[in-house]
Amino acid sequence: MSETEAAQEGRPTGPTIFDKILDGSIPAKFIHEDDKCVAFMDVAPQAPVHFLVIPRKRIAMIEDAEDGDAELLGHLLLAAKKVAKEQGLAKGYRLIINNGVEGAQSVYHLHIHVMGGRQMNWPPG
Repeated sequence: MSETEAAQEGRPTGPTIFDKILDGSIPAKFIHEDDKCVAFMDVAPQAPVHFLVIPRKRIAMIEDAEDGDAELLGHLLLAAKKVAKEQGLAKGYRLIINNGVEGAQSVYHLHIHVMGGRQMNWPPG
């Protein structure tokens, strides 16, 4: 099933794959880890470098973020910047947050895709 097809299914119930990565029931090699978030390589990369940054706190989608999440959301962006530098993306990279069905969100745990290592095109999608 493609990501777009998975997104059309809408928001599922129960734990997400990212919940299972965070609790250790699905193994993942973290390329960044701190008390607020983790980062790991995407299993289906769409660029030479493609990693995800996810908060430890489960926020299903950016639409569900609240004012009290502002510090965490800023932290996710700074973590993405730090890991992008460590991954050698000095020439640039793209940050993507999919939100909801039409935004092609397939995992309902907020996550930032960071993609680089090639020239990105515009418009995306």
